[in-house]
Amino acid sequence: MRGMPIATAGLRVGLLGGSFDPPHAGHLHISKWALKEFGLDQVWWLVSPGNPLKSEGPADIDRRVLACEQLVDNHPRIVITDLERRFNTRYTAQTLQEIQKRYLGVRFVWLMGADNLATFHRWDRWDEIMHMMPIGVLARPGDQLAAGCSPAARRFRDYRLKARRSNALPYRAAPCWTLLTGPMVNMSSTEIRARGEWQR
Repeated sequence: MRGMPIATAGLRVGLLGGSFDPPHAGHLHISKWALKEFGLDQVWWLVSPGNPLKSEGPADIDRRVLACEQLVDNHPRIVITDLERRFNTRYTAQTLQEIQKRYLGVRFVWLMGADNLATFHRWDRWDEIMHMMPIGVLARPGDQLAAGCSPAARRFRDYRLKARRSNALPYRAAPCWTLLTGPMVNMSSTEIRARGEWQR
C-alpha cells in the first residue's frame, strides 16, 4: 500500500525505516516478530530515498518500494510506504516528527535491528528520537553484545523495559526501549548486493 496509510487513534503501529536495498526475508522476519512480541496492529516500512550515513546511494526508490510490496505479498498487517519522500525529510528525527504530527493518538513504536542500536549515537538527533516514541530493538546475528553495550544503551539504561514485558511497549511513554533476542535470519542487503543478486 503506497502513499499515506490510514491509522486511527489508539492503533499500535511499528515503524521500520531503511533503504531496503534490497528488501529480504530478514526484514519480513523482524516485522512479523515485532507484530507478535510488541502486540502491534501494523508495521509500516518507511522506504527511505537514501541513507545519510551511507556514501553510495541506493537503487531507485520506486524499484525498492515495488520489491518490498512483492516480498510482503499483501500481508494484511505490513504496510509499505514512501513517507520520507512525501514529507521531503532526510533524517529519521524529521520523519518521525512529521508522522506524529499527522497521526495524532496513534501509538507508534520505532523498530530497529540490534546493529542499528550499536551505531545509534551517530544518527542525527538520536537522543531526541529516544524521547519521541518507544523503541523496540530486535536482535540480529552477531550484534546483540555490541547493541547492549552501545553508547545509546548505556545512556538510557534506566529506561530499558524487560523483554518479558515487551507487549507493554506501545503503551509506554518515551524514553523507553527494549531488546528482544530469539530466532534470527542471518541475511543482509549488503551481502545480497555483494553476491550480485541485486544491481543498483
